[in-house]
Amino acid sequence: MIKTPPSLKELPSVRQLRAFIAVYHTGNLSVAAERLALTQPAVTVLVRDLETKLGVRLFDRTTRRLRRTEAAAEAIGYAERALAELTAMGNTMAEFAGTRRGRLRISVTSTVAQTLLPEKLARFRQRHPDIKVSVDDCAPTELVDHVLSEYSDCGVGTLEAQVPGLEEKVFLRDSVVVAGTRHDLPGEARTITWKQLAALPVITVKAGYGMRTRIEQAAAAAGVELKLEHEVSLLTTALAMAAAGLGVAVVPRTILSAGAPAGLVTRALVRPQVHRTMSVIYRKDRSLSPAAQAFVRLMAG
Repeated sequence: MIKTPPSLKELPSVRQLRAFIAVYHTGNLSVAAERLALTQPAVTVLVRDLETKLGVRLFDRTTRRLRRTEAAAEAIGYAERALAELTAMGNTMAEFAGTRRGRLRISVTSTVAQTLLPEKLARFRQRHPDIKVSVDDCAPTELVDHVLSEYSDCGVGTLEAQVPGLEEKVFLRDSVVVAGTRHDLPGEARTITWKQLAALPVITVKAGYGMRTRIEQAAAAAGVELKLEHEVSLLTTALAMAAAGLGVAVVPRTILSAGAPAGLVTRALVRPQVHRTMSVIYRKDRSLSPAAQAFVRLMAG
């Protein structure tokens, strides 16, 4: 026959365990009460209530002293281990809540991992050195799945549309520019139109990657068809190819601030302008860990 586990009411309380341990080691109610910052009658009641719950006598009382019973000698190890475990749990949870312990799993698109993330991650590690951080640099098409499947705690990248079940906090709004050599982009103009761009060999990301949809929509709105010379997976690759004179790269402006190849000039792309948002995303129906909350605040702040 399987024995039914005791209810919470039948289990000793933390206060009862502390009183028992103090009385066991001091052998004196008054000294135990002083250690616990309680009155002697309060300690007496706690010990008696514990004896009632356990169904055994823990101390034989005389007018002069307390004598530990055999049951007390058997119970003291359990009481000390239970109290130690509860104390350890409290300390661990305090460290966890204070981001002095824990882990953080981030999924991030590869280009962002190379450009925007390192500086943000360095700041996070300075503030929370004891958090173990793992970074999964993935393709843009994988970002949403990694967050929804809980492969990662949160993701950083660009969402082309709202995704059911995901919370999105935008931390960067970026404009799209054209980068190329002075041979491909001569003159001192600060802008280039889509019609002018249509006459040049274009390097951009593959279909389904990042901002490709926005580029196609803007070209259609301008009534032009771009000459796609090269399609790549990484925007950093597009910049390197543009620097080699293989065409002009259509990229977000912020990618240039992370260290563009030498010899490139840029033009703002206008009529129409194209913008990209960068977000940190996470599941709506899951509570973020304190470490993940701290990272989201840092990114969105």
